[in-house]
Amino acid sequence: MSRLHLPRILLAVCACLFTVRAVLDAGETPALPESTMLKLNLRSRVESQPGSKQWNAINKEEQWDPQKTAAVVCDMWDQHWCKGASARVAEMAPRMNRLIAALRSRGVLVIHAPSETMAFYKDHPGRALAKSAPKVETKPPLARWCSLMPAREGPLPIDDSDGGCDCEPKCPQGNPWRRQIATLEIKDGDAITDSAEAFYLMKQRGITNVLVMGVHLNMCVLGRPFSIRQLVLQGQRVALVRDMTDTMYNPKRRPTVDHFTGTDRVVSHVEQYWCPSITSDQIIGGEPFRFAADKR
Repeated sequence: MSRLHLPRILLAVCACLFTVRAVLDAGETPALPESTMLKLNLRSRVESQPGSKQWNAINKEEQWDPQKTAAVVCDMWDQHWCKGASARVAEMAPRMNRLIAALRSRGVLVIHAPSETMAFYKDHPGRALAKSAPKVETKPPLARWCSLMPAREGPLPIDDSDGGCDCEPKCPQGNPWRRQIATLEIKDGDAITDSAEAFYLMKQRGITNVLVMGVHLNMCVLGRPFSIRQLVLQGQRVALVRDMTDTMYNPKRRPTVDHFTGTDRVVSHVEQYWCPSITSDQIIGGEPFRFAADKR
C-alpha cells in the first residue's frame, strides 16, 4: 500500500469512529446490520367482517432486534401431575433447547419461568439476575394470574374444566414439579423467575419484543404474569412459538376433537384475540416440531 494513501484511510476511520461516538453520545443505539435481525413470519387472524365470526389467517414479515427481544420459557417442569403432559414436555424439550440456544447466541435474553420452583434455584445466578431488576409501576397491575377476559376475547374453544388430562385412567392431580426439565440448559446471562420480575427485567433492558413458548397454552401460557395476556396488556410486542407449546385437553370434552386439533384451536384463539405466532424453524431451520402421536 502506498504511504500516500494512509492519510486518507486514517481520515475515513476517524470519521467513522466520530459518527459512532456521536450516536452513542446522543443516547441512540446504532442500527444493527440486517443480517443480525430476527426475521419472523408472524401469523395472526382477522375477522372477515365485524361480527361474522369468520377468521382469516394473515401473515406479516417483521424483523426484530434480538437485543430488544426476550424469550420466555413457561412452566416446562420436570414432572407434571398428568403423565401424558409430562411425556409431551419431554418430547418437545430437545427441540426447544436448540431454539433457546440459537436465540441466546443471537443476543436474545432467555427467561426461564418454571412456576412454583424458585426454591430450587434460590442460589442460582439466574435468580439473582431476575431479582436485581428494579420494580416498575404498571397499568394494569401485574397479577399472579389473569383469567379469561370476556371484554376482549371469546370463550376458549376447548373445555378444560376437568383439568385436561387425556390419560386412561385419569391421573391424580397434584403439584409434583420441583424444577424445570433438565433438558433445557440454563446458561450464564439467563434469568430465572416466576413473577412480574420478568417484566421488570425487560423494562430495565429496554426489551419490547417477547417470544413465548412452553406449556400449557390454554392455562399458564395465557395467564401467568410473564405470559401472553399480561405482557400484551403492558404494551409488549408478543409472539407465541406455536410449535413449542401444548394444551391440557381431554378429547372426550368439547369440541370432541383429537388432542392436537384442540391445541391448534387454542393457537387460533390466541392469534385472533392476543398476538401472532411463529414456528421454531424460522430460527433454527428444518421443519416445525410435530409430536410423534400427531398422525393427522
